[in-house]
Amino acid sequence: MRILRATRLGMCFGVRDAIALALEHADAAPLTILGDLVHNPTVLGTLTARGVTTAQDVSEVHTGTVMVTAHGTSERTLARTRALGLTVVEATCPLVRVAHRAVATLSRDGYHVVIVGQRDHVEVRGLTGDLDHFDVVLNDDDVAALEEHPRIGVASQTTQSVEKVRRIVALIRARFPASEVRFVDTVCKPTKDRQTAAIEMARQADVVIVVGGASSNNTRELVKTCARYCARVHHVQTDEDLQPEWLLGAEVVGLTAGTSTPDEVIDRIEARIRLNGVHPRGGGVESSRPPHAHR
Repeated sequence: MRILRATRLGMCFGVRDAIALALEHADAAPLTILGDLVHNPTVLGTLTARGVTTAQDVSEVHTGTVMVTAHGTSERTLARTRALGLTVVEATCPLVRVAHRAVATLSRDGYHVVIVGQRDHVEVRGLTGDLDHFDVVLNDDDVAALEEHPRIGVASQTTQSVEKVRRIVALIRARFPASEVRFVDTVCKPTKDRQTAAIEMARQADVVIVVGGASSNNTRELVKTCARYCARVHHVQTDEDLQPEWLLGAEVVGLTAGTSTPDEVIDRIEARIRLNGVHPRGGGVESSRPPHAHR
């Protein structure tokens, strides 16, 4: 059996920087993070062990310092936080900041903003938090429920599949042919890279294992993408989730991971695949890793 890693997988720079910043500030003083820093239970467990607490609203913060997650937040929330006398540490991913600026520009230029993403996701709440009027869509039914506006500006949650976003944009244009529809592509490059690499890997695999938090949007998108090219796709958070029967008869097992998945978690899952791998002719297990795979 051969293990085939995607050429791009695992943690992106925005997540790595956010975690490093959180640990740095946690060592200096008590720290509360406003929401989950990232959607990965292993990372959150590490932060908790270092004394970092989590609050879902600024009213729940009991430390002098509060950190905004990699997913970002609105200027209104930042102003409210600072008004309480709290020191704010920003861990917002730079690529999420790009999306914020794009949304602000669309609104300033007179477009009715439509975000392609999950309505209750923390990043989407941040993207729309400074807008008085907006819509959030994720599927055909959501588009069908939109009202007409002369000018519609479309952006997206950074971790959505770019193919899905473009399809939604096409649906909006078809539904409102008389409207000016402006699309700004805010899907981040790490997400695009991992989606492209996942497709290349899944085309060659008999089974695909996707690693990431259950609530991680970009991981769920990887699962959906891989399922279009491989019939046997499984989403796991840790090596303990891996079931040996998933690997039966597989000659090639593909492996990819979401952008908040630590390297050590991916490595443990690869080791578990090796341990449980069953080749139909009783052969061994080999691994295919690109020589310069960037995570």
